[in-house]
Amino acid sequence: PERGVILSAPFLFPRRHLMGEFTTIMARDGHEFRAWLAAPPGVARGAVVVIQEIFGVNSHIRAVTDSYAAEGYVAIAPSLFDRVRRGIELGYSPPERDVGRGYVMQLKPEQTMKDIAAAMAVVKHAGRVGMVGYCWGGRIAYMAAASDLRLACAVVYYGGGITQILDRKPKCP
Repeated sequence: PERGVILSAPFLFPRRHLMGEFTTIMARDGHEFRAWLAAPPGVARGAVVVIQEIFGVNSHIRAVTDSYAAEGYVAIAPSLFDRVRRGIELGYSPPERDVGRGYVMQLKPEQTMKDIAAAMAVVKHAGRVGMVGYCWGGRIAYMAAASDLRLACAVVYYGGGITQILDRKPKCP
């Protein structure tokens, strides 16, 4: 189709068409941050919060978010590094990986959860809200599943450091 290829597996991304755009949202503590927000082409089937790797909300994470929208979900990827520095988009080289790890070390988990709660509030009108996180984002998705955020489900892809928080029990599948 003219609008881009719609694929059935959300880990395969349409590269020719971006569905989303950056928007600014605010956490309960007053922190303003950006998030990539993508709406589905029709009636929403629910919502997905996409949690970034240590590389920020880069073109890859935006494409993942757009792919969930293409499958019928309102999707949002909060820029969790905005508490340290706005607009972080890193590549995948070893030096950039080290920079990303440095940003992670500057974040406080309770602040990250506030940002995730704000992102969830933006998309909850679409119905049940699930979450998917990649690497560091997988760890964050696990933490969110074990919190009181009322997620419908959480998916953890190669959750970095997750073995350190397995004492927390998820409250959703």
